[in-house]
Amino acid sequence: MAQNPFYVYALKDPREKPAKTFYIGKGTGNRAWEHQAQVDDSEKGKVIQAIQDAGLSVLHTVISDNLTEEQSLKIEAELIAGFGIRSQGGMLTNRVKPNPNNISKRIKINIPDGCYEKAQMGLSILKSAVMELAKANPEGIRNSDAAKYLGLQSDYGGGSKDYLSYSVLGILMKEGRMARNERKKHVAKSE
Repeated sequence: MAQNPFYVYALKDPREKPAKTFYIGKGTGNRAWEHQAQVDDSEKGKVIQAIQDAGLSVLHTVISDNLTEEQSLKIEAELIAGFGIRSQGGMLTNRVKPNPNNISKRIKINIPDGCYEKAQMGLSILKSAVMELAKANPEGIRNSDAAKYLGLQSDYGGGSKDYLSYSVLGILMKEGRMARNERKKHVAKSE
């Protein structure tokens, strides 16, 4: 069954009991976890840094998933309006409160029916091929191996680029089907 790629998430502060939401966002893929990987100097970043300095990790809650971009923007806007932003006396470190009336104007791309499903079918076949390659090489494979031997390299911009295979390996790692060993090679986990 096909899924829509967007979700709405909350970042929560584990230093408080119960853990309090300090940020609401929407995104795809690893978006909810990127804030911790690249802490900035925003109010949200300062809260994340303080949590990390206390030896703790931000709690991530996916509030709703399998959403279209428009649905995710509407839910995000409603939640931010409900919690309120700190600069206006609320709880959240979000910088702005979205205007729900502008949401349909923010969607910039027309996604034809069936297009997402086709991409997911293709991705499923690519993941299967990469897993098969990894299982046939128990010592592990490098991203460049997957790109070169499965014909996934691009010469975009004049140089050989291995981004597609890197993305597929990253997805397989996120799904827990692949691990990276000490030699920085990707190894298939037993399924």
